[in-house]
Amino acid sequence: MQTVNIRQLKTNPSTALAAARADDIVVVMNRDHPQALLVDLERLGLPDLPAVRVALAVSLFRSAAVSAGFAARMAGKPLAEMLTLLSSQGIPLTGNDTAASDEARAEMRNARDWLAKPAL
Repeated sequence: MQTVNIRQLKTNPSTALAAARADDIVVVMNRDHPQALLVDLERLGLPDLPAVRVALAVSLFRSAAVSAGFAARMAGKPLAEMLTLLSSQGIPLTGNDTAASDEARAEMRNARDWLAKPAL
């Protein structure tokens, strides 16, 4: 087990990740207090690591922490397959931002009005 402080983690995260890969666990310290653990997923010995990656990707997308493209890369799936998976689970593929939805509806209304005008 190794420890790194937050400054070391910010400066060189690859070193901490390599240590997690080699030593199982890295404890991240914040002012001499343990704050977090870094654990390499491969070393956890999970029976179905690809399914865990998909579950993490779905969860992060659902919470709007990552885009659908990033979630697909994380899950190791093509974007179309990831979008199908997300929608099959009832997860909206667009944000829940009502202001953006209202703006999009207004733009569509303006476009329809413009198209309906007779040509001069």
